[in-house]
Amino acid sequence: MSTIDLRDWTNEALAKLRREAARSADTHLLRLEFDGFPGIDFYFKDEAAHPTGSLKHRLARSLYLYALCNGRLRPGQAVVDASSGSTAISEAWFARLLGLEFTAVMPACTAPRKIADVQALGGRCDLVDEPSQVYERAAWHAAQGACHLDQFGLAERATDWRGNNNIAESIIGQLAGEPHPEPAWVVCGAGTGGTSATIGRYLRYRGLHTRLCVADPLGSAFASGWRSRDRTAVADHSTVIEGIGRARVEPGFVFEVVDEVIEVPDSASVAAMRLLEEQLGRRYGGSSGTNLVACLQLAARMREAGQRGSIVSLLCDPGERYDRTLYDPQWLARSGIDPVPAEAALRATLASGEWHPYA
Repeated sequence: MSTIDLRDWTNEALAKLRREAARSADTHLLRLEFDGFPGIDFYFKDEAAHPTGSLKHRLARSLYLYALCNGRLRPGQAVVDASSGSTAISEAWFARLLGLEFTAVMPACTAPRKIADVQALGGRCDLVDEPSQVYERAAWHAAQGACHLDQFGLAERATDWRGNNNIAESIIGQLAGEPHPEPAWVVCGAGTGGTSATIGRYLRYRGLHTRLCVADPLGSAFASGWRSRDRTAVADHSTVIEGIGRARVEPGFVFEVVDEVIEVPDSASVAAMRLLEEQLGRRYGGSSGTNLVACLQLAARMREAGQRGSIVSLLCDPGERYDRTLYDPQWLARSGIDPVPAEAALRATLASGEWHPYA
């Protein structure tokens, strides 16, 4: 293909992505009030409303834009990335939009519904037994000629954190008319680290006093790495909450823009996931529950200090993807997870505004 033909193809691919972005518009910011926290408003940005059902829709679009604008993605070239599911689903959707073949390198323990969703979009799933093998396997596909989108290596630079309707800009814009338009805290999980980097950078760019909290499963690499500023830190505890709780500190996780890291046991994430269903009338995934637990812990601190304000977090993906795992009581029992004590503690926190440790 000539240079002119290649540029024409790239321009058309970019135009398709721009048209898709215009059609997708934005996601809702849902507001909740809890009896135990008068004067503290909770907001949850419903990223599950994206066409591909998760926060990763934004990231996947950015990764394709980055690959195209850097000349790394060519007509007819296969595309590959390592993902535990939600990013892969979004990347498969965009690959179909651009007429490209896509392979997701995924841990074999990934929720079956996510694997099925990638395949339904025409993608192929290359499953590896050991989750840490996904990086090496994706690199192997790249060596065979595939364009490696590399969400873990490129997420924090592929997204324009200064604007372009990134998630942070969207949140602050949607809060403009609310009682507390400058939130006290924004809470998010960390998979690639790209979302926390985007939000943290944007808060500083706008000169806001809002602080950023990363909510992550207990024993994650991000938590220990952030506290010690050690990029070689590794997880000392496994998790069933997919997409976050990484085994290593990913390259895109920027320590300096994070103000707090709160670790959440899996049982509490599952309990909070159930509470979200009660409050919002639909199911969300485990990482959304992780976020809620951190929000409540921060709100309890604010209440104790006599502070008012708002806390914003994310609803990352739909619960239907976990109907055979996190929403299956038998699967939870086999996995040794009992959310009942944590649920009782969280309900007590919601009612009283005081933090109740998990029983």
